[in-house]
Amino acid sequence: MTVELALSVMGGADAAHLFLCDADDQRTGLITRARLAEVREDPAYTDQVRLRDVLALTR
Repeated sequence: MTVELALSVMGGADAAHLFLCDADDQRTGLITRARLAEVREDPAYTDQVRLRDVLALTR
């Protein structure tokens, strides 16, 4: 899932955070709408940035 799609889903659900799961439905992380907004403001951001890339940066 891209950052743009996640922000859209979170906005539609009025959610402040999103749990991320792997293919086995095991929770692999949590991301906040605020963190995604920060990522989107970064000069290196493109609309192809995926959530797994954001998680890798925050670990």
